[in-house]
Amino acid sequence: MGYTDQRFDVNLSILFTELPLLERPAAAAAAGFTAVELWWPWIDTPTPARAELDALKTALEDAGTQLVGLNFYAGRLPGPDRGAVSVPGEESDRFRANIDVAADFAASVGCKALNALYGNRVEGVDPAVQDELALENLAIAARAADRVGATLLIETLNQPESPLYPLVSAPSAIEVVDKVNAATGLGNAKFLLDLYHLAMNDEDLSEVIEKYAAKTGHVQIADKPGRGAPGTGDLPLEDLLDQLRKAGYQGFVGLEYKAADAAASFDWLPAGARAAR
Repeated sequence: MGYTDQRFDVNLSILFTELPLLERPAAAAAAGFTAVELWWPWIDTPTPARAELDALKTALEDAGTQLVGLNFYAGRLPGPDRGAVSVPGEESDRFRANIDVAADFAASVGCKALNALYGNRVEGVDPAVQDELALENLAIAARAADRVGATLLIETLNQPESPLYPLVSAPSAIEVVDKVNAATGLGNAKFLLDLYHLAMNDEDLSEVIEKYAAKTGHVQIADKPGRGAPGTGDLPLEDLLDQLRKAGYQGFVGLEYKAADAAASFDWLPAGARAAR
């Protein structure tokens, strides 16, 4: 048990960022990984040119890496934004323009998980109006994900680092998951369980796993404090992943931590356990 029986993937939007995007899949492969995930890579546009999408597809394939998670357009991330789903006006329009682009790209590379970040509260806008818009947009996204055989993910972030983001507890994200599934009848909305964010919110991680493992579609990890690699903080990540496995979770675990030198940061994981099985 422990780390060696998990299916890990490397988040290429937080690790290997010293390299150009198209070189990161090969870097992950050189470190022994076969699965990767990404935030939406084109911060400035929800609808990049076909050539850019094709280039990323080729980079993934040439490296022998499988994309297992992709964010829909989420504004400036990393940066001040936390998604576009609930943000009225231009950002919501951008999200909608991105839905089929992201879903079709995911389909083209066999990616089965699409994450829709909810978006920050906007000053002067009624939260109920934002929530109504979010549900509308998430239902459209869930249908697009379903069309390509994918899961729609809803993520909890943490209050200290994302003070304007409304989903800062596991129950708040689960409530949205349930609402989307009720609205579409598809059942393909799931919880993105990020152990770092939940720990930063001082949630009882074992209790969250026990309650919500069945509704979890993807898991991400980083240690706390510091958001570094496992072993740099005090979270019992190995035990928590064991608990998830015992609770029936068999999906991927995204490595979404910060490291000055990504290649050197994987010492906690034996080389033979890095390829996703």
